[in-house]
Amino acid sequence: MIQTTAQFFTRVMHRWLPDAFLFALILTFVVLIAGVLAEQRTPHQMAVYWGGGVWDLLTFSMQVLLTLVTGHVVAQAPLIKRTLRAIAQLASTPAQAIMLMTFVAMLCCWLNWGFGLIASALFAREIARTVAGVHYPLLVASAYSGMLIWHAGLSGSIPLKIAEEGNDSVAAVMAGNIIPVSETIFSWPVLVIVSFLLLTLPLLNRFMLPAPEASSEIDPKQLLEPEKNVPTVGSMSPAEKMEHHALIPLLLVLLGGYYLVTEFSNGGSIGLNTINLMLLLLGLILHKTPFNYLRAMDEAIRGTSGIVLQFPLYAGIMGMMVQSGLAASISEWFVSVSTVETFPLLTFLSAGIVNFFVPSGGGQWAVQGPIVMPAAEALGVPLNKAAMAVAFGDAWTNMVQPFWALPLLGIAGLGIKDIMGYCTVALVWSGIVICLGMLILF
Repeated sequence: MIQTTAQFFTRVMHRWLPDAFLFALILTFVVLIAGVLAEQRTPHQMAVYWGGGVWDLLTFSMQVLLTLVTGHVVAQAPLIKRTLRAIAQLASTPAQAIMLMTFVAMLCCWLNWGFGLIASALFAREIARTVAGVHYPLLVASAYSGMLIWHAGLSGSIPLKIAEEGNDSVAAVMAGNIIPVSETIFSWPVLVIVSFLLLTLPLLNRFMLPAPEASSEIDPKQLLEPEKNVPTVGSMSPAEKMEHHALIPLLLVLLGGYYLVTEFSNGGSIGLNTINLMLLLLGLILHKTPFNYLRAMDEAIRGTSGIVLQFPLYAGIMGMMVQSGLAASISEWFVSVSTVETFPLLTFLSAGIVNFFVPSGGGQWAVQGPIVMPAAEALGVPLNKAAMAVAFGDAWTNMVQPFWALPLLGIAGLGIKDIMGYCTVALVWSGIVICLGMLILF
């Protein structure tokens, strides 16, 4: 049954799902028309809202891109690659490969979404080289399914934002109160949901595996990395010798490490900037020399072109959603029909809908936080649970929102249509699990 459902959704996606960039363009005009019809705005007003919002996410865009590229650089380090190669040896059959891929992807994305995306893509390539007969599109879809739990992990932008002292979004929404990660990421209801998905999603993906005769295996030769020439020490100029020496990066690591220790000892909290600095320093440690680090960075940046192009589009969509009142109308409708018991569930569902149009955790918080949090406080719903309902909803519909799959697909060498059928099945199953969690545990 699961296999048949996956094949059905795969056929549908191959026929009807547009390219990710075209998807963003279509969403732009869907929101424009919806604002005209549902909110009685004029086309002129919607155009102004769009233009006013296009550049509103520049700061957050840079933070996200740094998370992505620094995570990519860490994942490319020889030590990490050797580790992934060794783990890939644990699987000897296609079924084992799919389950192992899913488990590793979820664990990596929980640790850090940028690192997880890239490490999962590289691990998928290693498994495809190691295990004969594995269905490559499902393998890559399994790699992407790890993103289901990123927002309940250590790099989740909403729980990290609301844990930051002096954060403007916290001050605006919750009168300056902060919610520590012990009440969000590390709270027992969140850990139960994450653990259940971690145990069941590998099995779900395994049951989607097609029959051997229908499997689409990739030629391992296509996955070989080109050899990179490094000049010998004797032929290097003084400048080149500095580029291949570990001393200067080590000094920067010591400087950054001292700053982090000082920051945390003074009560500083973990945020996106802190995560990015940690990834930067870790990458320098693992790659050792400026030459190695910059080479890895150059490769990492190539995979961000789709996101760089689409961030302004989604910022424009967010501008229309917010300024026209569409986002408020969606959230307020769900809030209006909520009770104390159903508020987390309905907030989760509304966040899943909004995520189609604002596929960024920070952007989604800017849209929904000012509506959801005061409503939760008025109803008597704990604010930490309301915030995590938004976070889970944001991560949930990423399974069928192609925005964040682009870097992974670029490394894997597949298109969005190749994996979205399988991701749709993961969306349905995880939706059931999280909805039950919202009703029973929240």
